[in-house]
Amino acid sequence: MKFALSNGNRQEAQPSLPGECPCCGRPMVVKCGEVRVRHWAHKGRRICDPWWENETEWHRGWKDKFPDDWQEVVHRAETGERHIADVKTGDGWVIEFQHSNIRPDERRSREDFYECLIWVVDGTRRERDAVQFSRAWANGKSLDPFSSKRKVSSPEGALLRDWAGSGAHVLFDFGDGQALWWLFPASDGQRAYVQRLSLAQFVRIHRATSAPGPCEFDSLVQNFSAFIAHYEPPPPTKQPRRPIEAAPCPHRRPYISRGFRF
Repeated sequence: MKFALSNGNRQEAQPSLPGECPCCGRPMVVKCGEVRVRHWAHKGRRICDPWWENETEWHRGWKDKFPDDWQEVVHRAETGERHIADVKTGDGWVIEFQHSNIRPDERRSREDFYECLIWVVDGTRRERDAVQFSRAWANGKSLDPFSSKRKVSSPEGALLRDWAGSGAHVLFDFGDGQALWWLFPASDGQRAYVQRLSLAQFVRIHRATSAPGPCEFDSLVQNFSAFIAHYEPPPPTKQPRRPIEAAPCPHRRPYISRGFRF
């Protein structure tokens, strides 16, 4: 963990600094070695959040793109279940940075726990993923050759297969520092909807807390939904519970606007 409570204040790991876990309240120790980034660890082998994974430099670098008080936010459900979100933005989006492999059941549990969730996935963990994804993107269909959005039929490659069934928004980071590749929740094993999004834009729109009402990311979701409607119109009898214009955080199957220009 990057932060622990020391004398009641959130503190980054520093040599000899005492601390306790903000989630469970148990003592923590400082790890300031030369191999891994500085961090706090629970004493012994106990980890209070089973969803927590060891941080890599990639993980820490992503968290540092956001304000300190948005990082490592403890969420408590009415049932008493507690988890630590990597980032929770001022508009209520939870952003989880995923480097290691994750089981489908755990992924679904996190998506149920955090209603407005965005995954940012490290696409450099396996060398073949970038090549396979690039091939899938090249074979995708779009409304015009210059569009940043494409439909990929029969998604190929482990990365798309692993994440195409997610109920949350997924963004792949292939490490070029320029682009993210956004996999929309409407994707499945038969088709995937992907949009190229600037990394700088993604960070900017989430750092800029909006006034009451839909935030800029919600507008991008609506725009993406309009693109999907061209290929996959929703059944006429199925109505959204709440239009996206009425909620800053869309539900899993975001409202699709037929008249939106894209």
